[in-house]
Amino acid sequence: MLAAAPAAVPALLAAVLFGVWSTSEAGYLTQDWYPGALFLVVLLAVTAGAVPVRLSDVPRPVLLALGFLAAFTAWSFLSLLWADDRGEAWDGANRTLLYLVVFALFALWPQRGAAALLPAVAWIAGVTIVAAVTVVRVSSAEFPLDFYLAERLAEPASYVNATAALFLMPAWAAILLSGWREVPWWLRAPLAGCATILAGVALMGQSRGSVYAVPIVLIVLFAAFPHRVRNFAALLPLAAGLAVIAPAVLRSSDRLLDREPATEAVAPLAPTILLAALGVAAAVAAIALLEPRVRSERARRTGQRVLGAVGIAVALGAVGTGWSVTGGPAEAARDGWDSFKQGYGDEERGRLFSAGLGSNRYDFYRVSLNVFRDHPVLGAGADNFAQDYLAQRRSPETPRYPHSLEMRTLSQTGLVGAWLLLGAIVCALWAALRAARRPDGLAAGVAVAATIPFVYWLVHGSADWLWEFAGLGAPAFAMIGLACALAPRAPAPAEEPRAPGRLRPQALAAGAFALVAAVSLALPWIAQTQTRRAAHGWPDDLQLARDRLDQAAALNPLSERAHLVAGTIALRRRDLPGAEAEFRDALDRNRRSSYATLELGAIAAQLGRRAEALRLLERAVELNPRDDLTRATLARVRAGRPIDVEALNRRIRERAARIR
Repeated sequence: MLAAAPAAVPALLAAVLFGVWSTSEAGYLTQDWYPGALFLVVLLAVTAGAVPVRLSDVPRPVLLALGFLAAFTAWSFLSLLWADDRGEAWDGANRTLLYLVVFALFALWPQRGAAALLPAVAWIAGVTIVAAVTVVRVSSAEFPLDFYLAERLAEPASYVNATAALFLMPAWAAILLSGWREVPWWLRAPLAGCATILAGVALMGQSRGSVYAVPIVLIVLFAAFPHRVRNFAALLPLAAGLAVIAPAVLRSSDRLLDREPATEAVAPLAPTILLAALGVAAAVAAIALLEPRVRSERARRTGQRVLGAVGIAVALGAVGTGWSVTGGPAEAARDGWDSFKQGYGDEERGRLFSAGLGSNRYDFYRVSLNVFRDHPVLGAGADNFAQDYLAQRRSPETPRYPHSLEMRTLSQTGLVGAWLLLGAIVCALWAALRAARRPDGLAAGVAVAATIPFVYWLVHGSADWLWEFAGLGAPAFAMIGLACALAPRAPAPAEEPRAPGRLRPQALAAGAFALVAAVSLALPWIAQTQTRRAAHGWPDDLQLARDRLDQAAALNPLSERAHLVAGTIALRRRDLPGAEAEFRDALDRNRRSSYATLELGAIAAQLGRRAEALRLLERAVELNPRDDLTRATLARVRAGRPIDVEALNRRIRERAARIR
């Protein structure tokens, strides 16, 4: 199997990395995803050097998708030239580079159905282990609410919607593969059990984003992909398992909301989910064993008609239930739009089924569209949203990202970036659909199962900040890349013998790309690591902390972070001149840094430079007009009252601790 598809080995190694990322905030933190990205760059370079691939043999849609994604990556790096916060822009461009590397690693080399199963199953198994461990830890924890946010499961991603997506993406792949008769029966049953665990633990998060994403993905699955009856049949055992799990999850949620003891409220969750998974796995095993014995074509057609009738009945029942609950689609749309615009209601907690669409996303999107209006062609620069939102916000939140893939792309990379990313997505889906229609049943099944997690990520990410979680974005691009690798290809011609010691041009190009990519990834990663060590270690060794911050500032000449940390440390030591110098250096790198501007204004006020303090604090209020500390500091200076920088920073630290 692996000898026939050697590119399955690096794909398998990448899938293991995705499982590792799922254990730590879904790969959100730079200290997690940067070293993983470096590993994937090396893996791509080694694969390109060891396994020849002729670009002329790669299907045109795959080449176009890769070309569009490479152009989008280059455009993201180019946006460093006009971004206000170039340090953030570099991180954003590097994350896009990671997705390009992952897609190329999975899509360029042809795969066969059996070999393509390996990375998909490895990813499913790895995340399932994380899900099972999570629910067992929750059910047995002394303080189970440590895993929750507002009575909804937030771990291991530390964010409810990201946790739901982390588990639901492989759940789609697992349940679809479990219904494919070409998959061995002994694998179909465990896959069905994995899907039940993943979906059951995802339900504990009661993610509103997933509630609206799942029906859309189901429509795409049945409208765009072949083998509809087979796919529907695969979903039935999972639906039965969730019918057992859902009441237990909702009872647990109600008990938490009623302030009952948390340990008692969550105790039944692990046994319920794990036993339901065993039941679903047993049912699928029985179906898989009986399926080959049905040899009559008439019996198969009858079974398909029965399943079709059941599917229509389920769809009509779902529509009728939704109609009775919401009062009809028009009323539901009006209520949804009203709750979406009004933000969070007076009561933010409660079941996802009754929570509405209230959030501050309407305000996030309003600011994103304002940024797009101001920079329609170029955009504001990769990952440059936080400062614009601080200046224009109407909500108390301070998000770093717009909470939407479309809004992120338009506001940060403009029309150019939007067209490039859209081209990559459309061409990749085009190739995946071709793979799903292959006569090879196993290859077609893997293609469908790999494409749907990417579709789910796209749909859910349209209303959330899933792009910024490498542990979600990288598997999404990997799975669509895997589907592209299964697209039909012309037979490759025999390779001409190569002179001993002579490197292929492909290997040279891959090596050059890997070198540039590795430098781009390594420098900000090392700088961030040194900054983090200095921030934690300065009380024990001040000189070492200073050396680390100097090194970080030199390695990443675009970012203000090292100077901000150095300035904060100086303030903790009551070294106002040293802090002032560091914050000025930070402003040289990011002229819209509201924190550096506030600190400089406060320092100037304490040192008696009132005119300068007023100018800086007025600028700080302009950058962050809703911040009460900034406005209060400006008011004190205008009133001629003294400023205590130490007291101000103590309040800043207290507020940061409350947010965390």
